[in-house]
Amino acid sequence: MSAPAGHPLARLSAAEIDSARTLFQKHDLLTPTTRFALLALEEPTKPAVLAWRAGDPIDRRVRALLLDVATGQVRSVVASVTRDEIDEVDEIDPAVDGQPPILLDEFIAVDEIVKADPEWRAAIERRGITDFDLVRPCPLSAGDYELEGERGRRLLRVLSFVANRPEDHCWAHPIDGVVAYVDLIEKKVVRLIDHALLPVPQEEGNYDDPAFTGPARETLKPLEITQPDGPSFQVDGDEVTWEGWKFRIGFDPREGLVLHQLSIQDRPLVYRASIAEMVVPYADPSPVRFWQNYFDAGEYLLGQQANSLVLGCDCLGEIRYFDAVLADGDGNPREVSNAICLHEEDFGVLWKHSDLFTEAAETRRQRRLVISYWATVGNYDYGFFWYLYLDGTVEMEVKATGVVFTSSYAEGAEYATEIAPGLGAPYHQHLFSARLDMMLDGVGNAVDELDVRRVPVGETNPYGNAFTRTATRLTRESEGARDADNSVGRVWRISNPAKTNRLGQPVAYVLRPEGQPALLADETSSIARRAAFATKHLWVTRYDADERYPAGNYVNQHPGGAGLPAFVADDESIDGEDIVVWHTFGSTHFPRVEDWPVMPVDRCGFALRPAGFFDRNPTLDVPATTAKHCH
Repeated sequence: MSAPAGHPLARLSAAEIDSARTLFQKHDLLTPTTRFALLALEEPTKPAVLAWRAGDPIDRRVRALLLDVATGQVRSVVASVTRDEIDEVDEIDPAVDGQPPILLDEFIAVDEIVKADPEWRAAIERRGITDFDLVRPCPLSAGDYELEGERGRRLLRVLSFVANRPEDHCWAHPIDGVVAYVDLIEKKVVRLIDHALLPVPQEEGNYDDPAFTGPARETLKPLEITQPDGPSFQVDGDEVTWEGWKFRIGFDPREGLVLHQLSIQDRPLVYRASIAEMVVPYADPSPVRFWQNYFDAGEYLLGQQANSLVLGCDCLGEIRYFDAVLADGDGNPREVSNAICLHEEDFGVLWKHSDLFTEAAETRRQRRLVISYWATVGNYDYGFFWYLYLDGTVEMEVKATGVVFTSSYAEGAEYATEIAPGLGAPYHQHLFSARLDMMLDGVGNAVDELDVRRVPVGETNPYGNAFTRTATRLTRESEGARDADNSVGRVWRISNPAKTNRLGQPVAYVLRPEGQPALLADETSSIARRAAFATKHLWVTRYDADERYPAGNYVNQHPGGAGLPAFVADDESIDGEDIVVWHTFGSTHFPRVEDWPVMPVDRCGFALRPAGFFDRNPTLDVPATTAKHCH
């Protein structure tokens, strides 16, 4: 039995992970070929956590997804490391429910599997490549396309690249036109597509080689960020307080960074905030690449891909790091040092006015608290940044960088950009689902859709200058699936109808979407069924502890229809109820030449801004910058 945790939502410790593995062994749930596809904290329900008080007993439970890599058997297990008991064991049918996430062991195994296949070797040799040690098979999630013989089979699809030498980055040299379908249980290639003999691009793209990049510039002077008196935030275990804000830091192997019980000025705002899923669908319909789309949370586990951050490179300033403890494939604890970065940033002017009549001149500077982590998923690197501002604003920003996925480029290609001679980068999207379990001044919340409305010339608007705004209450889950529309300035107001400000208005925050395209694949496509969450910018559901993931629990090779479409099927009331707001945001990437050989950061995100939550500007008490800094 592990040492007791101090809070129901405390992050799993190494001791708790060890206890869970020992418990599973004791109950004969592990065989020599069993692997942990997932081991995570089984969070108590929202009502249970809200009712908990310091000193109350805590039952610490975990959920594990166990995969027998010899037989393909999958079991979901819930256990208490406090009581040392197994609570639930459920058999998962991969043909119906979907497969567990992909294991690191399986990525590694693919190299040996494909290189042992005579048909694959012959296809590579036909392209003039004979040194298989320099070939880099790239295993990718298979999706579900109702192809004969695939249902229930644990698959990866494998595209390949080649390096000119061990230190050469292989992404510059795609071996296009050939793809292997690999059965991970049978450990063999079950189908090979050899569609076309396409040239392998030859130019290298080694962005870390001075011979390629040229000498480093010498004109950038050092930029130092210091806080001589230390940071303004305080940390107590997982709990952080800063300028009226308070929250708990969580870290989940699937979702990555989680913010729990976010409040401002002792008023609750969001009970739980996370990026619950992301999907990267590609646009190339060719026989070799039509299946390319990746659910980086549900299929690859974003949190498991977390980087160890480096001061001065990933984070700058007065930094507080948090380590992440995760379970590896054998169920043993694995520490990612410096996985989460916490720091303050200056963010320019907060408010300013030089008054014409009084000649008063006042300026205040904005500051934000940054909570972030980075995950590397194959060729892409994603930075997830939560920002909290002095004025009560919350922002989420995703920074995408790394190396674009490449292809051979033929003149006139419709679905890719030529980024180097003969080298293509297919068009694709990065779509994220933020799960915001709202608790705005309490659990009874509502959502209104606000649109700008032009007023036609008429008796009340004789000069045609008028415009106003309409508010439409979303009352049921069937009404909560909405599209953003920048042409009418659409935002969504989240309010608490039972709480009012001093003007008698319901206290509220506004969700401001960027309004970029949602999923662009045809509505009848496989990816539209599997990533239905990404077809709308907004979903609003009634809180249910079991509704955690917008594409369902088992995303890998799931046939579709799980997640949000199933959550809203019962069409519950969302007017003044305990609600969860799901927001789809992201970018549509038509790669540029400038994105090669390594891509400058591309940003996307959204904001939650107070709109009547406070009685006046909440930053009037921010002090003026001292005279020594203003001159």
